[in-house]
Amino acid sequence: MKYISPLRSLGKSDLMITPIGLGCWQFSKQLNMAGKFWPKLEDDLINQIVKTSLEGGINWFDTAEIYGNGASEKALSKALTDIGKKPGEIMIATKWWPMFRTASSILKTIDQRIEALSPFPIDLYQVHQPWGFSTVKSEMDAMAKLVKANKIRYVGVSNFSAAKMRSAWEALQKQGIQLVSNQVRYNLLDRKIESNGIMQTAKELGISIIAYSPLAQGLVTGKFHENPELLKNIGMRKYSSQFKTAGLEKSRPLIKNIEELAIKYNVSTSQVALNWLINFHGETVFAIPGATKESHATHNTGTMNFRLADEDLYLLDKKSAIFK
Repeated sequence: MKYISPLRSLGKSDLMITPIGLGCWQFSKQLNMAGKFWPKLEDDLINQIVKTSLEGGINWFDTAEIYGNGASEKALSKALTDIGKKPGEIMIATKWWPMFRTASSILKTIDQRIEALSPFPIDLYQVHQPWGFSTVKSEMDAMAKLVKANKIRYVGVSNFSAAKMRSAWEALQKQGIQLVSNQVRYNLLDRKIESNGIMQTAKELGISIIAYSPLAQGLVTGKFHENPELLKNIGMRKYSSQFKTAGLEKSRPLIKNIEELAIKYNVSTSQVALNWLINFHGETVFAIPGATKESHATHNTGTMNFRLADEDLYLLDKKSAIFK
């Protein structure tokens, strides 16, 4: 009988979701600077990616206001509607963009977010970055008003340090509301949240970690180690130290271990890397890989059809410890 990852509670909430969700930044239609990071995906392809994700068991999607100024939200809503999904059948997380804004913008722009995602409700609303013109407390107070007005269900943050995450948690606690998640960069080649207090604080407070860039922009798959020619066409990523020769050599031993485990379990390297993320810390970590092809969505969902043995989880922990 095929193993299928059970649903998990997101933080201290009643949102029961799959450990793998679909990140939807790539649905931005190239409509702003954030959107230009990805090629423009046509609606038919977006629909197929969403459909394949759903068929593979994924029940939630993460998007944001800044992804094409709402283009990603609208594309996701349209795809779900075209497929025949109804409100309440899946969960949607989106984010408010704080840069050059104050907390009052959270209240002023929420109706735009609701309209972009209509008819699907906002199950999780996140502050996208900690760099705004307001305090964490004022932002959380605004979020609490949205919860109480039934405009959103739960509150999350993104890219918050351990201290700012605790401050957000404390501000919401005073209003009887939970902070359920912190969305941060986390993968086998970037484990800094385990050494800077974020992971420890999240576990202490019962806050889920949502890992973005869970495949280190494709680096953990080993394709760039195996075929350096691919590095010529990777856009902005080529400026990252991890993609340069010294960086590739530093990660090569870990990639070899990932490749060996992929053979052992008869899965892909990306599935091994994602499986470690969603299992090594119990149920604390969720991952949101993206997909620009239907095959990517198939690989994402296949991650939930097996579980690395504890000995293999610890092996990857040991081999990737240099990236903490």
